[in-house]
Amino acid sequence: MAHEEIKSSLKVAEESGRISFAIALTLLGGVLLLCAVAAKFIFTGSGDPGVDNPYSQALALIATILLGTPLIITALSDLIKGHMHMNELVALAVLAAFAMGWYLEAGFVAFFTIISVLIENRTALGAQASIESLMRITPTKATRLGENNSEETVEASQLHPGDTVRVRPGDNIPADGVILKGESTVNQASITGESLPADKTIGDEVYSGTINMTGVMDIQVTKAGEDTTLGRVKDLILQAEQTRTPFSRMIDRYAGWYTPTVLMIVFIVWFFISQFDPAGAASRAIAMLVIACPCPLILATPTAIVAALSAASRLGVYVKNVNDLEKARGLTAMIFDKTGTLTTGELQVARLAPVEDVEGADLLRTAASVEQSSRHPVARAVAAVARKARLTIPDANDFAEVAGKGVEGRVDGQRVLVGRSAWVIDHLTPGSEDQNRIAQLQAEADEQGLSTLFVTRDGKLLGWIGLADNTRPEAARAMDDLRELGLKRLIIVTGDRESVARRVAAQMHTEYRAEVLPQEKLDMVDELRHKGHQVAVVGDGVNDAPALAAGDIAIAMGAAGSDVAVQSASIALMNSNLNRIPFIIRLSRATSNIIRQNMAIGFVFIIGFGAIFAAGGGEKEAPIIAAMLHLVSSLIVVFNSARLVRSGEDIEQAGAPGGAPGSKTPDGAGNMTAPRMQPAVA
Repeated sequence: MAHEEIKSSLKVAEESGRISFAIALTLLGGVLLLCAVAAKFIFTGSGDPGVDNPYSQALALIATILLGTPLIITALSDLIKGHMHMNELVALAVLAAFAMGWYLEAGFVAFFTIISVLIENRTALGAQASIESLMRITPTKATRLGENNSEETVEASQLHPGDTVRVRPGDNIPADGVILKGESTVNQASITGESLPADKTIGDEVYSGTINMTGVMDIQVTKAGEDTTLGRVKDLILQAEQTRTPFSRMIDRYAGWYTPTVLMIVFIVWFFISQFDPAGAASRAIAMLVIACPCPLILATPTAIVAALSAASRLGVYVKNVNDLEKARGLTAMIFDKTGTLTTGELQVARLAPVEDVEGADLLRTAASVEQSSRHPVARAVAAVARKARLTIPDANDFAEVAGKGVEGRVDGQRVLVGRSAWVIDHLTPGSEDQNRIAQLQAEADEQGLSTLFVTRDGKLLGWIGLADNTRPEAARAMDDLRELGLKRLIIVTGDRESVARRVAAQMHTEYRAEVLPQEKLDMVDELRHKGHQVAVVGDGVNDAPALAAGDIAIAMGAAGSDVAVQSASIALMNSNLNRIPFIIRLSRATSNIIRQNMAIGFVFIIGFGAIFAAGGGEKEAPIIAAMLHLVSSLIVVFNSARLVRSGEDIEQAGAPGGAPGSKTPDGAGNMTAPRMQPAVA
């Protein structure tokens, strides 16, 4: 990949230098043409400023040679290689005007044509360079820690997994890694597209190319060089740049017929008109050759695609193949994996259910006093809620943890158990009322789709704590947006039990399938496709790879740091914001509309003005007018495509979930928030 990146960067630099040189020569030719026009009025030997004089003709001749030679050389080169392009038509127009002795007209045709091509190339090159600027954010230097915490400055390319680097405020992080020491705020916009910086602490992942903003961090390198998340992003961009849309391939297929057809039409017009107006026939023929140059048609698709890819990458959306971007506009069904996609993938306390005569705060404090000694994700969730509630949490003695069952310890001399219902029941007096009550409460929790922790103190039941993998705050809004976009089937699939799937689907107002095996996910995709749906599969890319590969489009959520996600998906979302999914569909449809508009603009200019010049007068100025119109049509196409670059600005500026392009401003009723803890008496 490094070799291709170097070639790509050199190509951009070389092309940029070539264009700058061509602009300088073109401007020189333009100055000579202006001097030729001025000479017509200054040196008026016959008294008529409209009559050409030797001085004007000489300046126009030099300008025509300077401007027309590159066009003719390019056209000959294309013919030798067997390529038929727009260059042949312009070269013929310039040569015809030159042969007629219309040096000024020939010069202006060449001038406006070259300006048009340079502006197009410069615009396209600028869009590519803006994407490639994302690739150059990896720092070249890193501060590596050695023995006794000594520091040495090394090349970032010399880092290896296992190394420890120190990153200070303002530095770019030189490799993917995990924080060993320190806390900071990191700007990850270059990777994930999230406008708000992320707070990082010990144990959190960080990515190469992101910016450390506040604190000093010691980071253990997990991936370096091309293996980093940034390296995979580069790979995605290069893959997208090397693919072409079906429409582009169609243009290439019929390009060989275009030039001969235009030449035949121009010859017919010239032949019939030359019978009674030879000079007018030549003028019309030259003008038709200039206006028939298919530059707007050639630019219609690539300028729109480059602008769309640039807008998508700004939001952390990377498309492997531009055909997938085109397909997204026709999606009619979408299958979502639940865990890690629609939900956060982390259990959080959703309900406190103390028994009679027990306060919710007492239940939570007692559970947290034992759980704080455990590193299990469930235990950390309970302890975190207790700290947020500002409860005083006593220390537990004689702590013990039974894997997969629960924890126990002594708090203020009393034995506390926190764990699964079956394990807690085994520690209660056989046949006691609390044993029967726990079984009933477990059934109630199962109906609500909650995971449970039962809490006892000295053999007495205090109540239970319900935990849930909460849905992402923007998930419901994203589902509403997808329905507004016309998707007919939105289905949640999960391997979880029925009650959990039902709870999440109720919040999303969607269909669901619970206890689904990987093979059944594939069967669902095939079933929808057989019914005529165009299906997208959305998952986290880790356990959903088979289903992702089966869909028409595969979208991997939170692909940053996941090799499987990038490899299995056709579109990788580097962050987990679901509002990017409606954005993809809107961007796809907007891109298709822009391409159609560009094509219409091109056909209107070529056919409309071509017919006008064929039927119009035979003034010598017709070729100049045609060249100016050719420039105008190309500029309109370029600037029309550039509108796509601003797509998704509302999401970027909002810095929060829920603001997809064209969506309504989210309000309290429109957004789903994490379930609040509901104290209840069981």
